[in-house]
Amino acid sequence: MGERALVTGASGFLGGHVVADLAAHGYDVIAAGRNADALRLAGHDTAVWPEGVETFVGDLDALARADIRADVIVHCAALSSPWGPWAEFERANVDGTRRMLELARRVGARRLVHISSPGVYAAPRDRIAIREDEVDERRPMNNYIRSKLDAESLLRAASRASGAPEIVMLRPRGIIGRGDPSLVPRMLAAYRKIGIPLVRGGRGLVDLTSVENVALAVRLAAEAPAAAVHGEAINITNGDPRPFGDLIAQLLSDLDLPPRYLRVPAPLALVAGGALERVCAVLPGRPEPPMTRYTVSTISFSQTLDITKARELLGYAPIVTLDETLAGYARG
Repeated sequence: MGERALVTGASGFLGGHVVADLAAHGYDVIAAGRNADALRLAGHDTAVWPEGVETFVGDLDALARADIRADVIVHCAALSSPWGPWAEFERANVDGTRRMLELARRVGARRLVHISSPGVYAAPRDRIAIREDEVDERRPMNNYIRSKLDAESLLRAASRASGAPEIVMLRPRGIIGRGDPSLVPRMLAAYRKIGIPLVRGGRGLVDLTSVENVALAVRLAAEAPAAAVHGEAINITNGDPRPFGDLIAQLLSDLDLPPRYLRVPAPLALVAGGALERVCAVLPGRPEPPMTRYTVSTISFSQTLDITKARELLGYAPIVTLDETLAGYARG
């Protein structure tokens, strides 16, 4: 029997692939999620799980109290959205991370692999080859980013205390692949409504990561020598940044869709995003704006990550190319 790994958020896009990869490489896996039907679907659709994967149905509070054994905990579960009230993000992403840290301590897990976000680097300007220490925590662009910064902070503090598990934090950029529920669907929804927003001519460089490569990075993070990775935040991408306009053109071509763009000047897009945020913040129900400053920044400005640390500490090398992923998404 191999080591026992618990994966939270296993019914999600990334979590489902992490479960499949760990199980295929000899781990006894517990796939945890809040919805039994979603877990069953993830096991068949998102990434096929081999026989023997156990499931735990419940939220993170219930999981933290559960009588389980785990050598490794992979914390994928999160509330991920560019919009929403702070209390919801705090409960899901900060308190939820604290619960998994407490669980890791209680069950004696040797390592906690936490999925963070490169949103912590977000800024309305070009940033190339961003290193892990180049984070400005003073001005997070939304509550999701603020919650990820707080979760990282509590894990970083825990890593310095006695009795803590080994902790590794991964920041995978722009996860994409078959079953992607967010990145590509949002772009296609915009395509159908108004056309793909094209700011600065689509020249901004975008770093994406094939979901299989993120799953690989998680496994490597679970296995890397503790002395190298304890308490570290590590960037993960395909290492293949491309202009946003080129990526969209390739995706539309693979999907046999004609080009349809909405060309918007960057200053106007940022002002519009900010105005829409202010309007939606006072509307009943606080609906998500059709465009936010964060969304504009991700498609307008070059933001690429330095993955030197992933290569050196984890031995990470992408196994699936971006072209393969885009073509695979189009094939469904």
